[in-house]
Amino acid sequence: MDSRPSVAISSQSVPQGAARNVRSRRLRTSTFWSIRRGIPRHLKILMPILGAGGPLLAWTLLSQSGLVSNTFLPTPIQVLRAGVELWDSGLLLGDMVASCSRVLLGFLAAALVSIPMGLLMGTFHTMESLLSPIVGPVRYLPVAAFVPLVMIWAGIGEPAKILIVFLGVVLYNITMIADAVKFIPDEVLNAAYTLGASRPVLLFQVIFPAALPSIIDTMRTNIAGAWNFLILSELIAAQQGLGFRIIQSQRYIQTDKVLFCICIIGIIGLLTDYALKKLAVVLTPWADHDSP
Repeated sequence: MDSRPSVAISSQSVPQGAARNVRSRRLRTSTFWSIRRGIPRHLKILMPILGAGGPLLAWTLLSQSGLVSNTFLPTPIQVLRAGVELWDSGLLLGDMVASCSRVLLGFLAAALVSIPMGLLMGTFHTMESLLSPIVGPVRYLPVAAFVPLVMIWAGIGEPAKILIVFLGVVLYNITMIADAVKFIPDEVLNAAYTLGASRPVLLFQVIFPAALPSIIDTMRTNIAGAWNFLILSELIAAQQGLGFRIIQSQRYIQTDKVLFCICIIGIIGLLTDYALKKLAVVLTPWADHDSP
């Protein structure tokens, strides 16, 4: 039996300075600055209002202050009037339909190509070795450099515009989907092997469902790029489209129409993102989702 006297450690034996340092390092509870935790309902409503209202207020004050000419920065009211004028003329609806159809067709074609290729590259090292020498370098080439080739290959009609949107997003989709597949834990695949899963079963019933939430997130991210490439595509002999309307308005220094068309693209993008969030909730109920 150990006869050495035991030493009782109490709060009084800790120096007061060290105790203060320990207390100061404790993370204080915070509703506003909570890390990866939910926030109250009133903050969920208030923060988006502040996020959207702040820039709008700054725009209004700056455009009405007289510091900047309305030719270069029209007021929000002037932009709305320009939008009403475009709508009344019948041009706006045609532009929206033309642009949305180009983005939709180009992006759907990119999805049909990129999802299978991304799954194959992320699942099989042989396919990654085969396709990476093409996907890797070409991904860094600017799409604008392909415009002359696209005009030669597809002419100057609608196929050329859709092809530019396709080229702009397909390689990014492939890379991001392949990375998503690689992040699936090996334990999941080993468990499926243990239960007797074949390679097709593993690919279609394990890997694809596990990667589907990330695939939808990839679509949400890269459809924004599709709208960027739409502006480039509508430089090719377009007669309709929001990008075409922006370029035409810029030539005549109609800044109000330029800003209105930009806002319309932003609203369409916001609605698209919301729809993809809803789609993710429906298709992947097993995944964690933020409230759309």
